[in-house]
Amino acid sequence: MSATVDFPINGMTCASCVGRVERALEKVPGVQRVQVNLASERAHVETEGVALDQLIDAVDRAGYSVPSQHVELAIEGMTCSSCVGRVERALLKAPGVRRASVNLASERAHVELLGQPDPAALIQAVNKAGYRANLIGERQPATHTAEQRLRRERWTVIAALVLAAPLVIPMFGDLFGQHWMLPAWAQFLLATPVQFILGARFYKAAYKAVRAGSGNMDLLVALGTSAGYGLSLYQWWATPAGQMPHLYFEASAVVIALVLLGKYLESRAKRQTSAAIRALEALRPERALRLVEGREENVAIAALRLGDIVVVKPGERFPVDGEVIDGESQADEALISGESLPVTKQPGSPVTGGAINGEGRLIVRTTALGGESVLARIIRLVEDAQAAKAPIQKLVDRVSEVFVPAVLVIALFTLGGWLLAGAALETALINAVAVLVIACPCALGLATPAAIMAGTGVAARHGILIKDAEALEVAHAVTSVAFDKTGTLTSGKPRIVHLHAVDGDEASLLRLAGALQRGSEHPLARAVLDDCAERQLVVPEVQNSQALSGRGIAGALEGRQLALGNHRLLVESGLQPGDLAQRAADWEAEGRTLSWLIETAPSARVIGLFAFGDTLKDGAAEAVAALHERSIRTHLISGDNRGSANAVAQRLGIDDVHAEVLPADKAAEVGRLKEDGGVVAMVGDGINDAPALAAADVGIAMGGGTDVAMHAAGITLMRGDPRLVPAALEISRRTYAKIRQNLFWAFIYNLIGIPLAALGFLSPVVAGAAMALSSVSVVSNALLLKTWKPKE
Repeated sequence: MSATVDFPINGMTCASCVGRVERALEKVPGVQRVQVNLASERAHVETEGVALDQLIDAVDRAGYSVPSQHVELAIEGMTCSSCVGRVERALLKAPGVRRASVNLASERAHVELLGQPDPAALIQAVNKAGYRANLIGERQPATHTAEQRLRRERWTVIAALVLAAPLVIPMFGDLFGQHWMLPAWAQFLLATPVQFILGARFYKAAYKAVRAGSGNMDLLVALGTSAGYGLSLYQWWATPAGQMPHLYFEASAVVIALVLLGKYLESRAKRQTSAAIRALEALRPERALRLVEGREENVAIAALRLGDIVVVKPGERFPVDGEVIDGESQADEALISGESLPVTKQPGSPVTGGAINGEGRLIVRTTALGGESVLARIIRLVEDAQAAKAPIQKLVDRVSEVFVPAVLVIALFTLGGWLLAGAALETALINAVAVLVIACPCALGLATPAAIMAGTGVAARHGILIKDAEALEVAHAVTSVAFDKTGTLTSGKPRIVHLHAVDGDEASLLRLAGALQRGSEHPLARAVLDDCAERQLVVPEVQNSQALSGRGIAGALEGRQLALGNHRLLVESGLQPGDLAQRAADWEAEGRTLSWLIETAPSARVIGLFAFGDTLKDGAAEAVAALHERSIRTHLISGDNRGSANAVAQRLGIDDVHAEVLPADKAAEVGRLKEDGGVVAMVGDGINDAPALAAADVGIAMGGGTDVAMHAAGITLMRGDPRLVPAALEISRRTYAKIRQNLFWAFIYNLIGIPLAALGFLSPVVAGAAMALSSVSVVSNALLLKTWKPKE
């Protein structure tokens, strides 16, 4: 079937660009006619069975791009997995929609469109499919908040149970020889409001489903309970006066009451799966104290601008991301980064909006606002992960497409089979009703998204941000973890690892070296000065300080000419290492950077030797050990020299070392590890790690790293603690296990329940209870993930 596609194109500058794009599109099999307009920067393509992605790929290969936008919609009225499929198909038919992903648990749709989005068209498409849609954040008068909807559902359930109870109680009386059966007119009066007032939602949704040419849970419930109700009316009418008819009003009323109860419990449980998002959103303060010309003014957060100065009092939440310019305190960042201990804040320290200030008053300069703040980006990442579909969900979607029609066929065969076997019409009909009622696909639709929402939520609470559901699903199967070294396993800040004074006076050696380095911002100079500060040494000033290009630094102190630098400085000064030669060789073999402190006048001699190295991060050894406990092989991929890489690997117990690897070759190293047949995770923090993070099966970016690395990774660790790496793999394993458990229970309910109902072993009431229990059990099982905590 031919179709016309119209989409925008970026990057065209002249007529030759137009020709290049047209030729690229014409080469796609199935394209019949192409027209590209330079002025409007749009392509008009007539195709025969060509997917939109094929056309976009052709444009990309020609050197241009097709811009896309993303829209989030809140969807109301979905009850099962077949509803999800219907909403997705409706959205995909809307103009310009490239992809649509609908999540039953969060009741949201994530839509990718080409060009300028038209939310009205998307909302209209959803409404036409029989559901309600609103832009996220948009408040419509007719739209109930989640709390209001839950409250309304609760009263509906209470009313249904109160009306259905008198119909069920006589059934228990029969077990004890008591016959409390209500008269037919009383049963009719109790069952009718349950059927047509409290159960009206099933009829409305069923009608919309039929009108859209598909089926859903509501259709099964409406057909099943209507059959039971209708059979009761017929029996009442056909039974001679004075005799008690065999009625099934209790079956239809109780089934509706149980289904409503199940949906209410399910809604409550689903609300708990999104608790992580609500907890993060609650961290956002609404107002701030802005400091203007020494005067404090209380303003809305929206009124703040970059560079504004805000005052944060003890116990308050930081209203913005910023930098401390005055004051000292501590900040509780537990809900943002998962860091359980307070973090010291002083001038120059960064602060994150939403964290809680400790006991000190701080003056903060604003560096990020709104959607660019750390908290906003965390919320966005968690929302995206929860809205995404895991690969395993594709199987569920395919099953759901044929599930309801298949159940209707089974119910018809059940009805016909019992009639052919000589059973009475009411027996055949009741068994068919039981099949319709028990075969609810709710649990099937909730199995995967409920587990993903719970898993990503609890992970975020402990500082592990999972960007997409695919990373969550794949991470459980990781067999190899490759680490970058600097900034990932080590602090990235050199420290003095070894020092040796020829005369044995290490304090004097440090004091002289600190004097030469005073005022320098070189990383090695900072390491010397930090060590002096830790030992509380008084560092004197030098005279005639001068930098020696490529060698070090020199100056005069206490009547002596001193110099501090590398081996080249030592050679040029005509000095020999002497007794320090072996020590220097050993430290160089460890991959350390050496600096010699020498005196050039009045005498020439070596005073001492420093060895600088990067310190291991706290928890690095524990992280590697935890991975080995799970039989995961570890690798170190570093651009540093082999001695330094081997020293780190040996101290941590890492299995394989890949040293002196150029940044451009890191991705190739990851590719070679993948060729061995395992599932590879790459852990890094820098721009040079981004290609390797993207090439790995699972990319894990360390907190405090670059935005490029975080964008390329599927998982981001909010703080640079290597122990979060095995924790991330563990929550992935737990979540994937819950997905499999949920799918097992969802399928097993139907695989066992439908045959039992068809064979007459289940009444509609029992079938309704089992169906309600299936949805609640699946969501409750997913909620067990909320108790997970990383190992200390």
